[in-house]
Amino acid sequence: MNTRCHSSKQHLSEIYFTLSHQHEAMTILENSTLKIAVKNNGAELCSLYNKQSQIEYLWQAGKEWPKHSPVLFPIVGQLKNNTYRYQDKTYTLERHGFARNLAFNVTEVKSDSIRLTLKEQDATLAVYPFHFILNISYQLHENTLKVIYEIVNTGKDSMPFSIGAHPAFNVPLNKGENYNDYFLIFNKTENAGRWLLQNGLLDSEVEFFKSSNQLPLTKELFSKDALVFKHLKSGRIDLRCKNHNHGVAVNFPGFPYMGIWAASGADFVCIEPWLGIADSIQSNGNIQEKEGIILLQPDVKFKAAYTIEVF
Repeated sequence: MNTRCHSSKQHLSEIYFTLSHQHEAMTILENSTLKIAVKNNGAELCSLYNKQSQIEYLWQAGKEWPKHSPVLFPIVGQLKNNTYRYQDKTYTLERHGFARNLAFNVTEVKSDSIRLTLKEQDATLAVYPFHFILNISYQLHENTLKVIYEIVNTGKDSMPFSIGAHPAFNVPLNKGENYNDYFLIFNKTENAGRWLLQNGLLDSEVEFFKSSNQLPLTKELFSKDALVFKHLKSGRIDLRCKNHNHGVAVNFPGFPYMGIWAASGADFVCIEPWLGIADSIQSNGNIQEKEGIILLQPDVKFKAAYTIEVF
């Protein structure tokens, strides 16, 4: 393992180093409670560790799903036929976009935060003809991790985009527990329906919540793909266990869409705040008319954030 230390007036050498593990550069950041690891590839959070309870909260990329917490950009979910139209041209873009598979540059490190940056390149322009700056920042504060998205349109035309989070949390958190010991609590009573997916595309809405704010977790819950919700009343979802007080709380103010998902048979659950959503089966393919798309004007910065609190 190659270690490269950095120092500053804030003694960053004590909390920040880059290592090579399976040829992937990673940054470690910690405070008195939390220790996180972030990959340069995809700016992906790959560890969220509570030093006091000695619990790793994030899924460690097992065989059922090789990711931890990918960033979804410039689309969220699936496009119809994996294509979209823009100015009479057709482009191919795979599910969740390209940011999760590209190397970001570490552009700022402080005692309690790190920022990683992605800009357009030849490979992105071939599938997404827009010039942009995408900054992903991770900030630690006591037992809370704040994830900040900043997108700047550096081109001359209006830029359509979506962005979303996809963190996977270990279920169970401790050995000897069962998946069914865990449940989700929504901070508002919900009556929202679930949107069914057909080959990754939105099909129809069916009844789901009935004046409830709790969702017991079972592996059968995801037998028909993700649970997709539009415009929940809640802005916070807690993952909790009936046998102890450890868990996580995901706060997502201003995110209109939510996905909850786990791979078949896997010991995790994803709580996914989205600023964007998959195409419907009736989609006309025009990216500028896509549901949930954000149209960012030239030289304008878009900013959004969510937090993960561990306990």
